[in-house]
Formats: sequence, structure tokens, C-alpha cells
Amino acid sequence: MLIESSAYASRWRDVAPSAKALFALAGVVAAWLARGPVTLALLACVLALVALLGARVPVRTYIAAASPPLGFLLLSCLAMLAGPDAQGHWRWTNAMLPTVLHTALRSLAMLAALLGLVLTTPLPDLLALMRRLRVPELLLDLMALCYRMLFVLRQAWSESVTAQSARLGYRGWRQTLRSTGMLAGQMAVQVWQRAAALQMAADARAYQGVLRFLPATYPLARRQQRWAALGGAILLAMAVGDRL
Repeated sequence: MLIESSAYASRWRDVAPSAKALFALAGVVAAWLARGPVTLALLACVLALVALLGARVPVRTYIAAASPPLGFLLLSCLAMLAGPDAQGHWRWTNAMLPTVLHTALRSLAMLAALLGLVLTTPLPDLLALMRRLRVPELLLDLMALCYRMLFVLRQAWSESVTAQSARLGYRGWRQTLRSTGMLAGQMAVQVWQRAAALQMAADARAYQGVLRFLPATYPLARRQQRWAALGGAILLAMAVGDRL
């Protein structure tokens, strides 16, 4: 929800998704090609600043969206630094430190490129772009259904918490624990019922297996694509120069 809210409120909401996807793709490729830690760190900083300063994504929103993958990356790096010695005892080792540093910086650069795309582009625009790129319709429909189910799950959870709070279900820590357990047990049933209602509504509208959205128009798409290509070329030039 946070990512989608940021995408709709972004300064680049009216920028063509193809331009933003082109720049993000160039950032990912540049991060893959670069070798030096300085270049990788510079790419990550540039891509993050483009989203924060160019698209005006709030810093708190950016950090909140980046926190889960950053946590996973931290755990992965710590796991790579731990290993068994000759006697089979696990301990911290510095042998993998250069590899860990390179992997972490490359992942940060790629993460910054992808965050710049998803935090400025709503999912319907991404689906329309992927449809133009001939992505299989089945995959697009699954993405749209999962996207819709997130809102269904959030609504069901919010309504249940409100009902429990009105009945003093969170008065003490024991009552809170009991209410949370009951809520978790009932969520599957509620979501299944609402999903069935969505399917009935789709069937009533002669659903044929393809979800269609009203396409958006971008009068300045060509100009924006040229600017995105120029920015992507600069990123690629940095990576190629570092590799050579």
C-alpha cells in the first residue's frame, strides 16, 4: 500500500512508464556491469537521489520501502561472513569480505534502480507497459488479482480490528493476544468469501480471462524517453568505464 500510494503521489506520475522503465533497466544493467566498489556506491547514490530529488519521493517513504530488502541483504551478508574453520567450528571470517562488499553494493544499486521505478509508477501503468511488451496475459492477470487482493485483505483486517476494538477486544495484553489470534483465524475465511464475490462479479460482467484497463496517454512520451535514454547512457558509461 505504501508503494502504491507513493506512486500515485509522485511528481513523476505523468511521466511515461516506458521512460521510467528504460532508466531503471539502464541502472540495473550498469550495476551488473560495474566492478569497482566506488562506482557501485556512486551508482546507488545517483539512482537514489534521482528518486528522492527528481521524483520527490519522501525520504521516510523511501526508507520504509527499502527496509525489508535491506534487512534481507544484511542477513545474507552476515551469513556469508560466517563459516566453519578447519576444526568444524563456526566463526566470523574476513576471507569473504571483498565478495560480500561487492555483492552488497551491487544489490544496493539494483535496489535503488527498482525502487525508483515502483515508487513512481502505479501498477496499472506497469501492467499496460508489460502488455505492450507482449508479456503473457496469464501472468498479467495474476498480478492484477494479487494487487486487488491486497486491498481486500487490508479492508477485511481493518474492519475486523475496528469491530474488536468496539467490543473492548484490546483492553489488556491477554485480551489483545486472544483477539489477534481470533482475527488471524478468521482472516482466511473472510478473504476467501470476498475473493469468491469478486469472481462472481467478474463472471457477471462476461469475464473472458483478460483484465483490461483504460489506457493512459502521455503526450510527452517521446521526449521523456529521450531524456531517460540519455540518463541511462550516462549510467552505462560509468559502468563500462569502470569495467575497462
